Amino acid sequence: MKVKETMIEGMYQLKIDQKNRLATKNKVPGTNVYGERLIKVENEEYRLWDPFRSKFAAAYLSGMKLLPQLKAKNILYLGVSTGTTPSHFSDILEDGFIYGVEFSPKVMRKFYRLAEQRPNLIPILADARRPEEYSSYVFDVDLLYQDVSQPEQAKIFGRNAQEYLKPGGEGIIAIKSQSIDVSLEPEEVFSKQMSILENNFGLKVIEHSKIDAYEKKHAVMIIKKE
Repeated sequence: MKVKETMIEGMYQLKIDQKNRLATKNKVPGTNVYGERLIKVENEEYRLWDPFRSKFAAAYLSGMKLLPQLKAKNILYLGVSTGTTPSHFSDILEDGFIYGVEFSPKVMRKFYRLAEQRPNLIPILADARRPEEYSSYVFDVDLLYQDVSQPEQAKIFGRNAQEYLKPGGEGIIAIKSQSIDVSLEPEEVFSKQMSILENNFGLKVIEHSKIDAYEKKHAVMIIKKE
């Protein structure tokens, strides 16, 4: 089986059954996180990265070119849920940490169990709409990642970027149009959210793409903080 590194350091491409699949090297060998397949190649164990369960993988396979590198980053992850995408980030990170913010206590219990196996995951039970709630736990970060189902997605991202994202830092936001306004076409929703990020918070959207092949009525935006 061939293993090829992608343009994202630490993310690999495996050819399985004549199809290219994304994967990361498993930091906790023998253990999967969300039912993903574990593949051994030359004494290395890889976890397949499902783009139907991860907006980052979906964005990569949708052709986005400016996705940030992860390996040397400290990351604030809003909407960490049970840890599907963060677990792959955890595989990739070398010295950094992932601060995982989640509002639901039930969901956070599962993420806590994952963090017990992966010391670079830091669970934070809090409301991402109120970034001041976790100022005692989070230091300035290199990357802000957001995947939340809230009407004010751009505002939540912008406030957290103001609070925690370093100057020159990068961001990724997954926009769910149906969580914002079901009466509008998704493209109009995406445009309005982009306008809020740029005009209200001084952030720069450097790339954006719909990911309809994996998540209908969703878009991913790559952000820079000047």
